[in-house]
Amino acid sequence: MRIRPTLLLLGTALAAPILSASELVQVPPTFGTASENSLLAHIQVLASDDFEGRAPGTPGEAKTVAYIEQQFRRLGLKPGNPDGSYVQTVPMRGQHATPRFSYQGGAQPVQLRFPDDFVAYASGTEEQLALRDSELVFVGYGVVAPEYGWDDYKGADLRGKTLLMLINDPALPDPRDPSRLDPAMFRGEAMTYYGRWNYKYESAAQQGAAAALIVHETKPAAYPYEVVRNGALAERFSLLDDGTADGPPVPGWIHLDKAKELVAAAGYDFEALKQAALSRDFRPISLKAQASFEVSSQSRSLNSQNVVGLIEGSDPLLKHDYIIYSAHWDHFGIDERLPGPRSRQIYHGALDNASGVGALLELAKAYQALPQRPKRSILFLATTAEESGLLGAKYYGNYPLYPLARTIANINIDGINAWGRTAQIENVTSGHSTLDEVLARHALAQGRSMAPDARPELGSFYRADQLEFARQGVPVLYTKSRSGYIGKPDNYAREVVDYYVAHDYHKVSDEVRDNWDFSGGLEDIELLFRVGQELAQGGARPQWYPASEFRTLRATLRAKP
Repeated sequence: MRIRPTLLLLGTALAAPILSASELVQVPPTFGTASENSLLAHIQVLASDDFEGRAPGTPGEAKTVAYIEQQFRRLGLKPGNPDGSYVQTVPMRGQHATPRFSYQGGAQPVQLRFPDDFVAYASGTEEQLALRDSELVFVGYGVVAPEYGWDDYKGADLRGKTLLMLINDPALPDPRDPSRLDPAMFRGEAMTYYGRWNYKYESAAQQGAAAALIVHETKPAAYPYEVVRNGALAERFSLLDDGTADGPPVPGWIHLDKAKELVAAAGYDFEALKQAALSRDFRPISLKAQASFEVSSQSRSLNSQNVVGLIEGSDPLLKHDYIIYSAHWDHFGIDERLPGPRSRQIYHGALDNASGVGALLELAKAYQALPQRPKRSILFLATTAEESGLLGAKYYGNYPLYPLARTIANINIDGINAWGRTAQIENVTSGHSTLDEVLARHALAQGRSMAPDARPELGSFYRADQLEFARQGVPVLYTKSRSGYIGKPDNYAREVVDYYVAHDYHKVSDEVRDNWDFSGGLEDIELLFRVGQELAQGGARPQWYPASEFRTLRATLRAKP
């Protein structure tokens, strides 16, 4: 670990106000400090063997919640729940599923192996689910997007059928440059929500399908099949009182090689079907095969917890406005089926997301070190079950502790840069709200620039907690530092990021490393502090840009009583 001297947030070089005279708000300097040592100390605790991988509903959760609450108390934060506690209870159902899947398109049925060939679970509450002889239908990308004139279903009757669908968005070449994707369709290189697995399952449920199998491909999925496999072996969680059909009775994934075999058994070529799915004229294709599933589930009800700490605003009127900093505390717990000692069975989740929780605590410390409380209130929210589908953030969005109409912005942290300083900050949520302008201004004060998401194909906007706030109409900010490393070769960023995704992401190897360099991560924490502080001091409320799909949600939110 490269230990550097304490970094003064908003130090001498940045002490002068950076806003123009025409701005209504000036951000004063802070006397709070952060260091690699203090950030690392939080990560070492949360990612230790003692915390058992921080899975919801386990002793690891109890230790994690107690630690975060202890830190909130130590820092002097008020209880974030109006009931006087530091927690928001999140009722959930946990499920361990053991599925069987076979299909028959010829004389003999083909049995696939769980979890190496496929993964699946039951989205309902039944302990035993059987689906027999459901017609297999290839539905392309499973997308209905009126704004792009796209409908993969074309009114086909898919009730009770098993849908085979592709991951990500339709990869449509740019007519002017076939080497690139068409920016006018599904945002070109960027993944949209239509490309996410969540949407695929929701879409299948809307069609009345009995099951949906997404074909896993590493590049368009943005992670290897091992991530899917590991997730299927862990306990799966869902909100008890969600009330929404977020998937068909049997959602699942199928390995690319096995999907190709399935398609070939029906007399089709997989690559030819993929090519056909890139046309607006595509229609669902029966694979002349029948799918059968059996899913045995062991379920339990549990109360997990979001952890909440509050700094109440000092202004009598503005204190009823809220800025929310969020970071998820959960990971995947322990898989005792893995070989080796217990420490090799624990999903430590050091970067994902012990580092984000550490950053959340460092931000709270910096705000508490201010000589005067900010005018608006600040809520520090450590969410549960992000890895299970953003459930803690979704629950807060459905049952907010403070009015969402008075929630100015959500600033989410999911992983901290551990590989050195960068010349730029990537704005994953760029192009959606005027938070872009606030971020760019404060990045400039650091001698850095704001850049759009360098890896838009990963769909990061739709894979972290800020999505659930955006869905409620709250402007959001989510940043990454994974490009433009100072003093490093051009390919360094790709090497460290790709290595992490391939070797550590959602694996037991996401552990504390002795070669981490959090100097850049601390600059990112400082930057997020400055953005939030401008808003907290009475800065203009962020507005959605007209082109953002979330703009109308904000208008609806404000119209609510």
